[in-house]
Amino acid sequence: MQSVVPALFPIIGPTMNLNYTEIGWIAFTLNITSSIMQPVFGVLADKKPLPYFLPIAMFSSLLGMLGLALAPNFISVLVSVLFIGFGSAIFHPEGSRVAYMAAGSKRGLAQSIYQVGGNGGQSLAPLFTAFIFIGTGQFGTIWFTLLAAAGMFVLFFVSNWYKQELLVKVPAAKKTQAPTEKRMLNKEIILAICLLIFLVFARSWYGAGINNFFHFYMIEKFHSSIKHAQIYVFLFMLAGVVGTFFGGPLADRFGKRTILLFSLIGAAPFALMLPHVPQWLIAPLLVLIGFILQSSFSVTVVYAQELLPGMIGLVSGLIVGLAFGMGALGAVIFGVIGDLYSLQTIMVFCSVLPILGILTVLLPSDAKVREIHQRT
Repeated sequence: MQSVVPALFPIIGPTMNLNYTEIGWIAFTLNITSSIMQPVFGVLADKKPLPYFLPIAMFSSLLGMLGLALAPNFISVLVSVLFIGFGSAIFHPEGSRVAYMAAGSKRGLAQSIYQVGGNGGQSLAPLFTAFIFIGTGQFGTIWFTLLAAAGMFVLFFVSNWYKQELLVKVPAAKKTQAPTEKRMLNKEIILAICLLIFLVFARSWYGAGINNFFHFYMIEKFHSSIKHAQIYVFLFMLAGVVGTFFGGPLADRFGKRTILLFSLIGAAPFALMLPHVPQWLIAPLLVLIGFILQSSFSVTVVYAQELLPGMIGLVSGLIVGLAFGMGALGAVIFGVIGDLYSLQTIMVFCSVLPILGILTVLLPSDAKVREIHQRT
Protein backbone atom coordinates (compact mmCIF):
# COMPACT_ATOMS: atom_id res chain seq x y z
CA MET A 1 0.00 0.00 0.00
CA GLN A 2 2.72 2.48 0.94
CA SER A 3 4.75 1.78 -2.19
CA VAL A 4 1.92 3.11 -4.36
CA VAL A 5 2.61 6.66 -3.16
CA PRO A 6 6.19 7.08 -4.51
CA ALA A 7 5.13 5.07 -7.57
CA LEU A 8 2.67 7.86 -8.38
CA PHE A 9 5.22 10.68 -8.16
CA PRO A 10 6.24 10.59 -11.84
CA ILE A 11 2.53 10.61 -12.76
CA ILE A 12 1.01 13.23 -10.44
CA GLY A 13 4.14 15.42 -10.57
CA PRO A 14 3.41 16.64 -14.14
CA THR A 15 -0.40 16.31 -14.03
CA MET A 16 -0.75 18.33 -10.79
CA ASN A 17 2.23 20.56 -11.63
CA LEU A 18 4.04 19.65 -8.40
CA ASN A 19 7.59 20.82 -7.66
CA TYR A 20 10.20 18.70 -5.88
CA THR A 21 9.41 20.31 -2.52
CA GLU A 22 5.72 19.37 -2.78
CA ILE A 23 6.67 15.80 -3.73
CA GLY A 24 8.91 15.76 -0.66
CA TRP A 25 5.99 16.91 1.50
CA ILE A 26 3.81 14.03 0.25
CA ALA A 27 6.52 11.51 1.17
CA PHE A 28 7.01 13.29 4.50
CA THR A 29 3.28 13.24 5.33
CA LEU A 30 3.07 9.51 4.65
CA ASN A 31 6.05 8.63 6.82
CA ILE A 32 5.73 11.18 9.61
CA THR A 33 2.14 10.10 10.30
CA SER A 34 3.36 6.55 10.71
CA SER A 35 6.38 7.62 12.76
CA ILE A 36 4.53 9.76 15.28
CA MET A 37 1.74 7.28 15.88
CA GLN A 38 3.70 4.00 15.87
CA PRO A 39 5.30 4.49 19.31
CA VAL A 40 1.86 5.41 20.68
CA PHE A 41 0.25 2.25 19.31
CA GLY A 42 3.36 0.32 20.36
CA VAL A 43 2.93 1.35 24.01
CA LEU A 44 -0.78 0.50 23.82
CA ALA A 45 0.06 -2.92 22.36
CA ASP A 46 2.53 -3.61 25.17
CA LYS A 47 -0.06 -2.74 27.82
CA LYS A 48 -3.02 -4.42 26.12
CA PRO A 49 -2.43 -6.34 22.85
CA LEU A 50 -5.19 -5.70 20.31
CA PRO A 51 -5.11 -8.49 17.70
CA TYR A 52 -7.95 -7.14 15.58
CA PHE A 53 -6.14 -3.85 15.02
CA LEU A 54 -4.37 -5.71 12.16
CA PRO A 55 -7.38 -5.81 9.78
CA ILE A 56 -8.43 -2.34 10.97
CA ALA A 57 -5.02 -1.06 9.89
CA MET A 58 -5.49 -2.54 6.45
CA PHE A 59 -8.93 -0.91 6.19
CA SER A 60 -7.33 2.48 6.85
CA SER A 61 -4.93 1.83 3.97
CA LEU A 62 -7.89 0.84 1.78
CA LEU A 63 -9.46 4.24 2.40
CA GLY A 64 -6.14 5.87 1.48
CA MET A 65 -5.98 3.97 -1.80
CA LEU A 66 -9.52 5.04 -2.66
CA GLY A 67 -8.66 8.65 -1.84
CA LEU A 68 -5.53 8.59 -4.03
CA ALA A 69 -7.51 7.29 -7.00
CA LEU A 70 -9.96 10.20 -6.76
CA ALA A 71 -7.68 12.99 -5.44
CA PRO A 72 -8.00 16.12 -7.63
CA ASN A 73 -5.17 18.19 -6.10
CA PHE A 74 -2.14 18.33 -3.82
CA ILE A 75 -4.10 18.79 -0.58
CA SER A 76 -6.40 15.82 -1.23
CA VAL A 77 -3.33 13.68 -1.95
CA LEU A 78 -1.92 14.66 1.46
CA VAL A 79 -5.19 13.69 3.18
CA SER A 80 -5.20 10.32 1.38
CA VAL A 81 -1.66 9.46 2.40
CA LEU A 82 -2.58 10.31 6.01
CA PHE A 83 -4.90 7.28 6.01
CA ILE A 84 -2.12 5.09 4.59
CA GLY A 85 0.25 6.39 7.26
CA PHE A 86 -2.26 5.64 10.01
CA GLY A 87 -2.66 2.14 8.61
CA SER A 88 1.09 1.59 8.87
CA ALA A 89 1.23 3.02 12.40
CA ILE A 90 -1.53 0.70 13.62
CA PHE A 91 -0.22 -2.38 11.80
CA HIS A 92 3.50 -2.53 12.59
CA PRO A 93 3.57 -2.78 16.41
CA GLU A 94 1.06 -5.63 16.39
CA GLY A 95 2.67 -7.19 13.31
CA SER A 96 6.08 -7.17 14.99
CA ARG A 97 4.57 -8.84 18.04
CA VAL A 98 3.08 -11.61 15.88
CA ALA A 99 6.48 -12.20 14.24
CA TYR A 100 8.19 -12.22 17.66
CA MET A 101 5.69 -14.70 19.11
CA ALA A 102 6.08 -17.03 16.11
CA ALA A 103 9.89 -16.82 16.05
CA GLY A 104 10.94 -19.35 18.70
CA SER A 105 14.73 -19.14 19.03
CA LYS A 106 15.28 -17.88 15.46
CA ARG A 107 14.48 -14.22 16.04
CA GLY A 108 16.84 -12.93 13.36
CA LEU A 109 15.41 -15.26 10.73
CA ALA A 110 11.80 -14.61 11.77
CA GLN A 111 12.24 -10.85 11.70
CA SER A 112 13.94 -11.11 8.28
CA ILE A 113 10.97 -13.04 6.87
CA TYR A 114 8.57 -10.46 8.32
CA GLN A 115 10.55 -7.46 7.02
CA VAL A 116 11.06 -9.09 3.60
CA GLY A 117 7.30 -8.87 3.20
CA GLY A 118 7.33 -5.11 3.68
CA ASN A 119 10.52 -4.45 1.74
CA GLY A 120 9.39 -6.77 -1.05
CA GLY A 121 6.17 -4.81 -1.41
CA GLN A 122 8.01 -1.50 -1.40
CA SER A 123 10.45 -2.72 -4.06
CA LEU A 124 7.52 -3.09 -6.46
CA ALA A 125 6.90 0.68 -6.52
CA PRO A 126 9.01 1.31 -9.67
CA LEU A 127 7.25 -1.58 -11.43
CA PHE A 128 3.87 -0.11 -10.50
CA THR A 129 4.94 3.11 -12.22
CA ALA A 130 6.39 1.43 -15.30
CA PHE A 131 3.70 -1.18 -15.93
CA ILE A 132 0.52 0.15 -14.29
CA PHE A 133 0.38 3.89 -13.72
CA ILE A 134 1.96 5.00 -17.00
CA GLY A 135 -0.96 3.25 -18.72
CA THR A 136 -3.79 3.79 -16.22
CA GLY A 137 -2.77 7.09 -14.68
CA GLN A 138 -3.60 8.12 -11.13
CA PHE A 139 -6.98 6.34 -11.16
CA GLY A 140 -5.14 3.02 -11.47
CA THR A 141 -4.69 3.07 -7.68
CA ILE A 142 -8.35 1.99 -7.42
CA TRP A 143 -7.25 -1.59 -8.14
CA PHE A 144 -5.17 -1.61 -4.96
CA THR A 145 -8.33 -1.37 -2.88
CA LEU A 146 -8.93 -5.01 -3.91
CA LEU A 147 -5.47 -5.91 -2.58
CA ALA A 148 -6.26 -4.14 0.69
CA ALA A 149 -9.56 -6.05 0.97
CA ALA A 150 -7.70 -9.35 0.45
CA GLY A 151 -5.21 -8.27 3.13
CA MET A 152 -8.05 -7.64 5.59
CA PHE A 153 -9.35 -11.16 4.94
CA VAL A 154 -5.95 -12.75 5.60
CA LEU A 155 -5.30 -10.65 8.68
CA PHE A 156 -8.59 -11.71 10.22
CA PHE A 157 -7.24 -15.27 10.43
CA VAL A 158 -3.83 -14.06 11.66
CA SER A 159 -5.62 -12.10 14.39
CA ASN A 160 -7.49 -15.22 15.51
CA TRP A 161 -4.17 -17.10 15.88
CA TYR A 162 -2.65 -14.11 17.68
CA LYS A 163 -5.57 -13.98 20.13
CA GLN A 164 -5.19 -17.67 20.97
CA GLU A 165 -1.43 -17.28 21.55
CA LEU A 166 -2.03 -14.38 23.92
CA LEU A 167 -4.14 -16.59 26.17
CA VAL A 168 -1.01 -18.67 26.80
CA LYS A 169 1.83 -16.14 26.67
CA VAL A 170 0.48 -12.95 28.25
CA PRO A 171 0.48 -14.34 31.83
CA ALA A 172 4.18 -15.22 31.48
CA ALA A 173 4.93 -11.79 30.06
CA LYS A 174 3.31 -10.08 33.05
CA LYS A 175 5.71 -11.87 35.39
CA THR A 176 8.67 -10.18 33.68
CA GLN A 177 7.10 -6.72 33.59
CA ALA A 178 8.89 -5.34 36.69
CA PRO A 179 12.46 -6.21 35.64
CA THR A 180 11.72 -4.87 32.15
CA GLU A 181 10.91 -1.48 33.66
CA LYS A 182 14.24 -1.50 35.55
CA ARG A 183 16.11 -2.29 32.35
CA MET A 184 14.53 0.68 30.61
CA LEU A 185 16.03 2.98 33.26
CA ASN A 186 19.55 1.68 32.64
CA LYS A 187 21.64 4.54 31.23
CA GLU A 188 23.72 2.30 28.95
CA ILE A 189 20.60 0.84 27.35
CA ILE A 190 19.02 4.25 26.82
CA LEU A 191 22.18 5.60 25.17
CA ALA A 192 22.37 2.52 22.94
CA ILE A 193 18.73 2.93 21.83
CA CYS A 194 19.29 6.63 21.04
CA LEU A 195 22.38 5.83 18.98
CA LEU A 196 20.56 3.02 17.19
CA ILE A 197 17.71 5.37 16.27
CA PHE A 198 20.24 7.87 14.90
CA LEU A 199 21.87 5.20 12.72
CA VAL A 200 18.50 4.07 11.37
CA PHE A 201 17.70 7.74 10.78
CA ALA A 202 20.82 8.14 8.63
CA ARG A 203 20.15 4.92 6.71
CA SER A 204 16.55 5.89 6.01
CA TRP A 205 17.65 9.30 4.72
CA TYR A 206 19.75 7.55 2.11
CA GLY A 207 16.80 5.37 1.13
CA ALA A 208 14.54 8.43 0.92
CA GLY A 209 16.94 10.07 -1.53
CA ILE A 210 17.13 7.04 -3.82
CA ASN A 211 13.49 5.95 -3.64
CA ASN A 212 11.95 9.38 -4.16
CA PHE A 213 14.39 11.25 -6.38
CA PHE A 214 16.74 8.87 -8.20
CA HIS A 215 14.36 8.35 -11.11
CA PHE A 216 14.18 12.14 -11.58
CA TYR A 217 18.01 12.18 -11.45
CA MET A 218 18.23 9.55 -14.20
CA ILE A 219 15.73 11.41 -16.37
CA GLU A 220 17.55 14.72 -15.99
CA LYS A 221 21.19 13.55 -16.22
CA PHE A 222 20.94 10.65 -18.68
CA HIS A 223 17.65 11.52 -20.45
CA SER A 224 16.11 8.18 -19.45
CA SER A 225 12.42 7.50 -19.99
CA ILE A 226 10.19 7.21 -16.92
CA LYS A 227 9.94 3.44 -17.36
CA HIS A 228 13.71 3.00 -17.80
CA ALA A 229 14.52 5.24 -14.83
CA GLN A 230 12.19 3.25 -12.58
CA ILE A 231 14.06 0.03 -13.34
CA TYR A 232 17.17 1.43 -11.59
CA VAL A 233 15.18 2.19 -8.44
CA PHE A 234 13.65 -1.29 -8.61
CA LEU A 235 17.11 -2.90 -8.73
CA PHE A 236 18.16 -0.96 -5.63
CA MET A 237 15.02 -1.97 -3.73
CA LEU A 238 15.04 -5.59 -4.89
CA ALA A 239 18.66 -5.98 -3.78
CA GLY A 240 17.57 -4.53 -0.44
CA VAL A 241 14.92 -7.25 -0.11
CA VAL A 242 17.56 -9.94 -0.63
CA GLY A 243 19.87 -8.21 1.84
CA THR A 244 17.07 -7.99 4.41
CA PHE A 245 16.49 -11.75 4.21
CA PHE A 246 20.14 -12.76 4.56
CA GLY A 247 20.94 -10.17 7.22
CA GLY A 248 18.89 -11.88 9.93
CA PRO A 249 20.50 -15.35 9.72
CA LEU A 250 23.96 -13.77 9.37
CA ALA A 251 23.33 -11.77 12.55
CA ASP A 252 22.26 -14.94 14.36
CA ARG A 253 25.67 -16.38 13.47
CA PHE A 254 28.11 -13.44 13.55
CA GLY A 255 26.43 -11.02 15.94
CA LYS A 256 24.01 -8.19 15.45
CA ARG A 257 26.41 -5.29 15.99
CA THR A 258 28.79 -6.80 13.40
CA ILE A 259 26.08 -6.81 10.73
CA LEU A 260 24.99 -3.28 11.70
CA LEU A 261 28.54 -2.02 11.22
CA PHE A 262 28.99 -3.92 7.95
CA SER A 263 25.76 -2.63 6.45
CA LEU A 264 26.69 1.04 6.67
CA ILE A 265 30.48 1.07 6.39
CA GLY A 266 30.43 -1.64 3.72
CA ALA A 267 28.03 0.40 1.58
CA ALA A 268 29.88 3.71 2.04
CA PRO A 269 32.54 3.34 -0.74
CA PHE A 270 29.93 2.38 -3.34
CA ALA A 271 27.58 5.16 -2.23
CA LEU A 272 30.35 7.74 -2.57
CA MET A 273 31.05 6.54 -6.12
CA LEU A 274 27.44 6.51 -7.34
CA PRO A 275 26.93 10.21 -8.24
CA HIS A 276 30.15 10.32 -10.30
CA VAL A 277 30.12 7.17 -12.45
CA PRO A 278 28.96 6.62 -16.05
CA GLN A 279 25.50 5.19 -16.69
CA TRP A 280 26.66 1.62 -17.34
CA LEU A 281 28.08 1.35 -13.82
CA ILE A 282 25.02 2.70 -12.00
CA ALA A 283 22.98 -0.52 -11.94
CA PRO A 284 25.75 -2.71 -10.42
CA LEU A 285 26.47 -0.08 -7.77
CA LEU A 286 22.80 0.23 -6.83
CA VAL A 287 22.55 -3.54 -6.41
CA LEU A 288 25.61 -3.62 -4.14
CA ILE A 289 24.46 -0.65 -2.08
CA GLY A 290 20.92 -1.96 -1.72
CA PHE A 291 22.05 -5.42 -0.62
CA ILE A 292 24.67 -4.25 1.87
CA LEU A 293 22.71 -1.32 3.30
CA GLN A 294 19.52 -3.25 3.92
CA SER A 295 21.24 -6.32 5.37
CA SER A 296 20.78 -4.71 8.78
CA PHE A 297 17.10 -3.83 8.30
CA SER A 298 15.64 -6.68 10.35
CA VAL A 299 18.76 -6.94 12.52
CA THR A 300 18.14 -3.44 13.86
CA VAL A 301 14.71 -4.44 15.16
CA VAL A 302 15.96 -7.65 16.81
CA TYR A 303 18.90 -5.80 18.39
CA ALA A 304 16.52 -3.19 19.81
CA GLN A 305 14.21 -5.93 21.10
CA GLU A 306 17.12 -7.40 23.03
CA LEU A 307 18.00 -3.97 24.41
CA LEU A 308 14.40 -3.59 25.64
CA PRO A 309 13.05 -7.12 26.18
CA GLY A 310 9.35 -7.31 26.90
CA MET A 311 8.65 -4.01 25.11
CA ILE A 312 8.11 -5.39 21.60
CA GLY A 313 5.45 -2.86 20.60
CA LEU A 314 7.46 0.14 21.80
CA VAL A 315 10.59 -1.14 20.04
CA SER A 316 8.68 -1.53 16.78
CA GLY A 317 7.35 2.00 17.16
CA LEU A 318 10.77 3.46 17.84
CA ILE A 319 12.75 1.58 15.19
CA VAL A 320 10.30 0.77 12.38
CA GLY A 321 8.18 3.84 13.05
CA LEU A 322 9.84 6.84 14.65
CA ALA A 323 13.35 6.42 13.25
CA PHE A 324 12.20 5.66 9.70
CA GLY A 325 9.50 8.32 9.79
CA MET A 326 11.87 10.99 11.03
CA GLY A 327 14.12 9.93 8.21
CA ALA A 328 11.29 11.06 5.94
CA LEU A 329 12.37 14.59 6.81
CA GLY A 330 15.07 13.82 4.29
CA ALA A 331 12.45 13.67 1.52
CA VAL A 332 11.41 17.25 2.29
CA ILE A 333 14.97 18.52 2.65
CA PHE A 334 16.06 16.74 -0.52
CA GLY A 335 13.10 18.27 -2.36
CA VAL A 336 14.16 21.76 -1.25
CA ILE A 337 17.76 21.02 -2.26
CA GLY A 338 16.55 19.84 -5.67
CA ASP A 339 14.54 23.03 -6.24
CA LEU A 340 17.28 25.36 -4.96
CA TYR A 341 20.31 23.58 -6.40
CA SER A 342 20.07 20.36 -8.42
CA LEU A 343 19.30 16.65 -8.32
CA GLN A 344 23.04 16.02 -8.55
CA THR A 345 23.43 17.86 -5.23
CA ILE A 346 20.85 15.55 -3.64
CA MET A 347 22.79 12.49 -4.76
CA VAL A 348 26.11 13.87 -3.52
CA PHE A 349 24.58 14.71 -0.13
CA CYS A 350 23.10 11.20 0.14
CA SER A 351 26.42 9.59 -0.72
CA VAL A 352 28.10 10.69 2.53
CA LEU A 353 25.36 9.42 4.87
CA PRO A 354 26.59 5.79 5.17
CA ILE A 355 29.89 7.08 6.59
CA LEU A 356 27.97 7.84 9.80
CA GLY A 357 27.89 4.08 10.30
CA ILE A 358 31.31 4.33 11.96
CA LEU A 359 29.36 5.30 15.10
CA THR A 360 28.16 1.70 15.29
CA VAL A 361 31.39 0.83 17.13
CA LEU A 362 29.96 2.72 20.12
CA LEU A 363 27.06 0.26 20.43
CA PRO A 364 27.45 -2.52 23.02
CA SER A 365 28.17 -5.97 21.61
CA ASP A 366 25.58 -8.74 21.91
CA ALA A 367 27.49 -10.21 24.88
CA LYS A 368 27.70 -6.77 26.50
CA VAL A 369 23.91 -6.32 26.20
CA ARG A 370 23.39 -9.61 28.03
CA GLU A 371 25.88 -8.58 30.68
CA ILE A 372 24.11 -5.26 31.24
CA HIS A 373 20.78 -6.99 31.74
CA GLN A 374 22.31 -9.50 34.13
CA ARG A 375 23.61 -6.62 36.27
CA THR A 376 20.12 -5.12 36.45
